[in-house]
Amino acid sequence: MAGISTHVLDLTTGKPIGGVPIELYDLSVNPPKLLNRTVSNADGRTDAPMLASSAAKAGPFELRFAIGKHFREHALSDIVPVRFTVFDPVQHYHVPLICSPWCFSTYRGA
Repeated sequence: MAGISTHVLDLTTGKPIGGVPIELYDLSVNPPKLLNRTVSNADGRTDAPMLASSAAKAGPFELRFAIGKHFREHALSDIVPVRFTVFDPVQHYHVPLICSPWCFSTYRGA
């Protein structure tokens, strides 16, 4: 299974964050092209991949997570951009966001 997927986890509670607006951009063009816009579900995941297997390609991408509303007035960042590169479009790229009001991190998951 190729493509791009994601999910959002709250580091302070250890629970998924639902209701987070997420966008995926293709950075190989100027200006960057919006490929998908969705909202995380109750499990912190998206109901469908951010980029389907059929559309998979190599190149630079950016996921933008609008976490500000979740953390309200304590949020360090309103929008968290995560830039990454797909080197092998045959592989699946799972790029989750782990965050708290004052920090965020990501990794390539399975």
